[in-house]
Amino acid sequence: MSQKNSDGKRSARERLQEQRQLEESRAKRKRTLIAGVVVVAVLGAGAGIAALVAGSQQGKDNKQTSGPVVAPQGAIGKDNLAIPVGNPAAKATLVVYEDFRCPGCGQFENGFRETIHDLQNKNQLKAEYHLVALIDKNLPGSGSLNAANAAACAQDAGKFLAYHDELYKNQPPETDDAYGKKAKLLELAGKIEGLKTPAFEKCVNDGTHNSWVQKSQDNFSTSGLRGTPTVMLNGQSLYDDPTKPLTPDKLRQLVAEAQK
Repeated sequence: MSQKNSDGKRSARERLQEQRQLEESRAKRKRTLIAGVVVVAVLGAGAGIAALVAGSQQGKDNKQTSGPVVAPQGAIGKDNLAIPVGNPAAKATLVVYEDFRCPGCGQFENGFRETIHDLQNKNQLKAEYHLVALIDKNLPGSGSLNAANAAACAQDAGKFLAYHDELYKNQPPETDDAYGKKAKLLELAGKIEGLKTPAFEKCVNDGTHNSWVQKSQDNFSTSGLRGTPTVMLNGQSLYDDPTKPLTPDKLRQLVAEAQK
């Protein structure tokens, strides 16, 4: 075989190899491009779904609180955002900002309930409750809003304090939006004599006071207060300094001093 023929065959083999490498390279680029398009499409679809879900939730929230602001009967204070409990002539005033989904609020109420009730019964202490929906903003659900509305409905029926206490006695874990279910709120109302009437059920199911709760939440958000529960006695904050913990005995002492 001549050197020329040998070179020709080798060149042909080399050209064939180069052609195969070129085709493999093109095929690889094509596969990479297709995979990239699929990933982008999936991510885009995911973002679209997330935006849709977020938009739907926001739309739902807006719809729940878009009605007229209807304060519960007997509400007092600026914009009628406080529900009063106790003798208006009492010298000591306890102002409480609470969320029915807030575990700290449950701890406060369950720890101080008997003391507060006793001082109220002795006409030494009155309370003003501001109901907010803070947890709903941080965790999924509507339990803060629905429970606050139901408590406002109980105020309309003259049963606020009993229902307020029942909600805290049965408070679910913070991440469990049990109070987002109105059937649960109505079930607990059945434990309060004379509360679960057709008027109360309609108030709960219609969300009659939802916009009032939202107004209370908006007011809280711009007030400079740091969280729930916020507890103040005659304007003095009592429950936000871990170095000076509030106890039932300390509360009694402060209320007694207010009587002088």
